[in-house]
Amino acid sequence: MKEIIELSEKTLILGRNEFLKMKGSIDTNIYYVESGSLRVFFLDDYEEQTIRFGYKENLIVSLDSFLTGKPSDIYIQAIKKTVIKVVFKQRFEKFLQIKTNRNLWTTILENLALQQMEREIDILTNSPKERYERVLKRSPQLFQEIPNRHIANYLRMSAETLSRLKKS
Repeated sequence: MKEIIELSEKTLILGRNEFLKMKGSIDTNIYYVESGSLRVFFLDDYEEQTIRFGYKENLIVSLDSFLTGKPSDIYIQAIKKTVIKVVFKQRFEKFLQIKTNRNLWTTILENLALQQMEREIDILTNSPKERYERVLKRSPQLFQEIPNRHIANYLRMSAETLSRLKKS
């Protein structure tokens, strides 16, 4: 992944609650989180639905917009002050002309697909306790980096339910 980070030509500092991407915008950049945390969400009948988080040493991308060059329905917002490195798609495409770099990108996309499958299983798991335990086992750092109210939204439960589960 450090090969991708080295492609960065720009650093952005986002304040708490500042948006990196808004619904309806095209964003073909790849972002590497140096510090802080972000959430990726969309609005469903005016209710926010968190679908992903990014924190230190994570890559974040509006993948649908990155791949298609079209507007996306997702928002990317800083949860707290966040420092990110920006990799522009044009530079990244040159990077992909080398076979070993394409293999690295394929591995990253495969891991993303597997994470997405895990996420879908989490959402379809009926028991809030099981959802909590699955995410805790898979991503314990999440619980140190992200506020409970965002984790609760991600897990499709109330903040009170999450608090109760954490205590038990």
